[in-house]
Amino acid sequence: MIKNQAYVNIGTSKDTSEFACDSLRQWWYNQGICDYPNATSILILCDSGGSNSYRHYIFKEDLEKLANEIRVEIRIAHYPSYASKWNPIEHRLFCHITRSLKGVILKSYDIVKELIESTTTKTGLRVKANIIKKVYKTGKKYAVNYKKEMQIKFDEKLGKWNYRAVPIKA
Repeated sequence: MIKNQAYVNIGTSKDTSEFACDSLRQWWYNQGICDYPNATSILILCDSGGSNSYRHYIFKEDLEKLANEIRVEIRIAHYPSYASKWNPIEHRLFCHITRSLKGVILKSYDIVKELIESTTTKTGLRVKANIIKKVYKTGKKYAVNYKKEMQIKFDEKLGKWNYRAVPIKA
């Protein structure tokens, strides 16, 4: 949030690994590639549960596919369980979005999008929102040989929480 701008994806289906990676994909193609055209790596701060859990190989498999598609390394740093409250996004963004939604009956995704995009702060925060209208299946499994063949590069220290999906060179 160095640029004091945020990008929020609103899902209309389930919170899955595929949704998490589609959210990153949407950000990259709609904003990231414009703001950072020479980027060779993206850092993503994740909590330790849900769709982007450090335990889920399906998330790692989906990340690898995305890294290969966008041709940019995706570095993941997971917060330990119950420590995501130290994620700067929690403090710099979500509390202000919550304030924008306060007391409003959320009758449609368009209303949610509009309210999220109306979120501002005294420092000039701007928020762009996107609705992902896709049905995600839960219970998907990673490929049979994925654990043997995965290309994820785990860090030497705290490797289960910190790793990289490096695109395969063409």
